[in-house]
Amino acid sequence: MSMSTSTSRTAKYASVFNIGLQNTFVYRWNYFLRALFGLIPLAGTVFLWAAVFKERGGSLHGYDYSSMIYYYLLTILVSNLVVPTEDEWQIAADIREGQINALLTKPMSYLAYRFSIFLSGRLVYTFVTLPPIALIFIYFRNYIVLPTDPLTYVFTIVSILMAGFIQFFITYSLAMFAFWILEISTIVFIVYSFEYFLGGQMFPIDIMPSAIQAVMKWLPFYYELFCPVAIFLGRLKGAELAQALAIQMGWLLLAWACAKAMWKRGLGHYQAVGG
Repeated sequence: MSMSTSTSRTAKYASVFNIGLQNTFVYRWNYFLRALFGLIPLAGTVFLWAAVFKERGGSLHGYDYSSMIYYYLLTILVSNLVVPTEDEWQIAADIREGQINALLTKPMSYLAYRFSIFLSGRLVYTFVTLPPIALIFIYFRNYIVLPTDPLTYVFTIVSILMAGFIQFFITYSLAMFAFWILEISTIVFIVYSFEYFLGGQMFPIDIMPSAIQAVMKWLPFYYELFCPVAIFLGRLKGAELAQALAIQMGWLLLAWACAKAMWKRGLGHYQAVGG
């Protein structure tokens, strides 16, 4: 591939990214309100764990009341950074309404096109939702203990990036079912239910029995949210940290390959039926 061709493609995706920024920013108040009301479950979580620790006293698998609240604060922050927003429905609409026909005539990868939009969406969403989240962190500032090792921040950022990319590629793959079925909501909600339960949003994965943890560490959901939070909290260190990052990278590559394969098979079906 020549340098000019590569530069031209980069410029095209930069243009898509810019358009995505403009389109997404239109919904900034929707995002702000979603983030604001998304914090409401935190209140229930605070009362729930206050009751749990008051009843049993002491700690639970290394968590006390303060560190448990800190854990949930971090899950809110990380989920706002990495979870795709409406991407699956937009992709499904492109397929269902035939809008991908216009993109197929252009020298542009649809996966890269959607990835550019995903990045722009995350940038705007993060920018808009950070203020209410920051206020919550300030309110609970007495529970916050920042890591002292600079490498912890580096590993956390790497893990957050991989978590975001894994979530995008899984979302993209789920949206590809729109090539075969009219309504993908059932499939999406089933997978999202597993993500919520097995990804650490409901409770920290490492309070589970060790045998269950051993299984969950080989599932992709563990690396979509819990992994970067656990790294930041210092609950993954040394060999465990290296193994977690290696498995997370493996799931990232597998999710990327799955996304490409689903597009190829779906497009073949789409063209075969005269889409």
